[in-house]
Amino acid sequence: MTGNESEADARIVIDELLRKAGWDPFDKSQVRTEVTAKRLPDELHDQPGDVGTDELLRTDYALLSTRGRNLSIVEAKRKAIDPYTAKHQALPAAKALDADFIFLSNGELIYFWDYLNEDARLVQSFFSQRDLERLVLRRRDRKALATIPVPETYLRFGEVREVRGYQGDCMRAMDHAFELGKRRFLIELPTGTGKTDLICLQLKRLLKALRAERILFLVDREQLAKQAIGAVQDILNHHSSYWLKPGVIRQEKEITVALLQTMMGRYQEYTSGYFDVVIADECHRSIYGAWQAVLNHFDALQIGLTATPAAYIERNTYQFFQCAEGKPDFSYPIREAFKAGHLAPYKFAEGITELIAEGAEVDGQTYDPEAFERKWTNVDTNRKMMQEFDRLAWLNYKESAPLQKHGPGKAIVFAITKRHAARLAQYLNELHPEHKGRYAEVITSDVPDADRLIQDFKKEIYPMIAVSVDMLTTGFDCPEVLHIVMCRKIFSPILYQQIRGRGTRTCPRIGKKQFVIYDFFRNHQYFNDDGAEITGTGGGGGGGRKPPGPPKELIELGLKDEWLEAVTYVEVGPDGERVDKREYQTRWEQVIRQQLADDPLVKKVREEKPLTSEEEDQLARHLNTPENYFNEDNLRRAYRQPGGNLIDFIRAALGTLKIKTREEQITENFQAWLVSKNFRPEQAEYLVLLKHRGVIRGRIEINDLFEPPLSIHDAATRGVELFGEQGLQKVIADMNESIFTVAA
Repeated sequence: MTGNESEADARIVIDELLRKAGWDPFDKSQVRTEVTAKRLPDELHDQPGDVGTDELLRTDYALLSTRGRNLSIVEAKRKAIDPYTAKHQALPAAKALDADFIFLSNGELIYFWDYLNEDARLVQSFFSQRDLERLVLRRRDRKALATIPVPETYLRFGEVREVRGYQGDCMRAMDHAFELGKRRFLIELPTGTGKTDLICLQLKRLLKALRAERILFLVDREQLAKQAIGAVQDILNHHSSYWLKPGVIRQEKEITVALLQTMMGRYQEYTSGYFDVVIADECHRSIYGAWQAVLNHFDALQIGLTATPAAYIERNTYQFFQCAEGKPDFSYPIREAFKAGHLAPYKFAEGITELIAEGAEVDGQTYDPEAFERKWTNVDTNRKMMQEFDRLAWLNYKESAPLQKHGPGKAIVFAITKRHAARLAQYLNELHPEHKGRYAEVITSDVPDADRLIQDFKKEIYPMIAVSVDMLTTGFDCPEVLHIVMCRKIFSPILYQQIRGRGTRTCPRIGKKQFVIYDFFRNHQYFNDDGAEITGTGGGGGGGRKPPGPPKELIELGLKDEWLEAVTYVEVGPDGERVDKREYQTRWEQVIRQQLADDPLVKKVREEKPLTSEEEDQLARHLNTPENYFNEDNLRRAYRQPGGNLIDFIRAALGTLKIKTREEQITENFQAWLVSKNFRPEQAEYLVLLKHRGVIRGRIEINDLFEPPLSIHDAATRGVELFGEQGLQKVIADMNESIFTVAA
């Protein structure tokens, strides 16, 4: 920053920011400029900040309601001034004009101040007229949450369910936190304990108390979106809701369910004040890099949901939700859920052959899945794993579920790759030829009509066994599951918890007492999980020792937990054919351009016309054919874009959207991170230097400060002066975790 920019320069930027929020600075029925007002009598004395005692006050903008009253003032400052320092200058003017709110801005930073209720806070955009009018009404009419009873029962799928004790306790804890002014709340509940139902019940109470009118429910996987919209439309059936998809026109409904990947491309369509509550499901995955740009954009009550035990939640998650490290706002330990009978316990199968798999790293290089599969599995070992699992499952299933009629009960097998999954399913079907290939089914994103297969697995006797890679790790609920089979090495504690959690749901219909884990790669030993008693701090019992980290710190964002960027191919089709990523991209672009002439839906995307939800589903099915297997999962891997969506990839193929380079992604991540931290200008300028180095190296090390080009700028000395020695180490670690890891 040069410091030479004037307040007039800032106003040019502020005018444009107001336009983006729906205001017309030249329409005097919406915005008045250079507004003066007579100082109120009680403001004439003892004014802090030496604002003087002149009777007339001036403010730069007044934002008006549809009826012409002052909703908010905007105090403009030049770029070199932190606008927060103008609070006391703006306050008398707001009171004199009877404005409810104050915005403070220098064109780069915007603070929003509801001065009767709380301190000014950074926001990403101005609020719209409708946003401010809603805030005025809610402030006037809202009820204390204590006056809205916590329900004892609720209807789910037409059945009456009891609200469990911990669910009621969690709602009351949220009430207390919100009444005290805490705006972010982190909930840790184990898989299968009803997080989604709980949050829907709390949303119903917030809506009834007039604390919320518009709600955003964010998830990062399609299965979780289906689960969320199903619960919302069942429990909150008197409130309008919809699933926002990438090419679908935005609807003005009370509850919006969206994938993070979708909202990343669309959040700028919304003002920061549009939503009153934002739910982030599996939030440990959603606060890093570009993802945090979405969450930080909305000035709302933020509720984070996670099934990951406290010891494995990254410190950034605690920081974002304003919690002490290691202490979510509310948690329900998994051991208590087992003791209370809310979750089914588990044991590890005895007598199975464990493949000796010490890791997926040799000489500092991480294996890709193909190399790992080749090293640790072959036809003989794959057959032996399936034979041992099948034999033990048939021997023991009655012990796990005495009322289970058809052996050996439902099972999920987790494979290394799609090709590996296909082989394992083949060997299982060979063991039971009487079922004509229906005993085991591969369920991956490339299987035609995977949703139908999932429903068949849940509701029909066959397939008895689902074989997958990572599609069924979250958002997949089948209480009848009695067997979890790990035919892969797992390094992420989060992923291990999720896979194990597929079996924890209770199922009285089959008398489910427990489920069994068949771990062929010693994952439970790596995560210190002996199945005896769950400690809630590690993978399981044995004292709760936290396992060592993987070779590189991993942030799981919906792709595999290991072997991400080194992989040069995409696995396509149920058999896992390996296609070079560049070849896959080229084929995709050729097919989309060819279809432009004949496919009306591709034409609509080219013309940037919105699709209906049905049209987007039709387009996705049409592209995910056995000829090419074009789907979001494969395209994200090919383009190395975990946040991409189908519509964006179509636009990229047609040349109407440029896929962001790694450097552009990092820059976006950096800007979102920078705003969330609120550094001083000189600190931000220094961190830009470090960001440039991180782009080149993939991360920043302390030693980089002592080597060119950073040493030329005396980066080590400057960094210590700006942050202190420990502070500099912390900020570098934070940049590596929040910015560079995701885009690596």
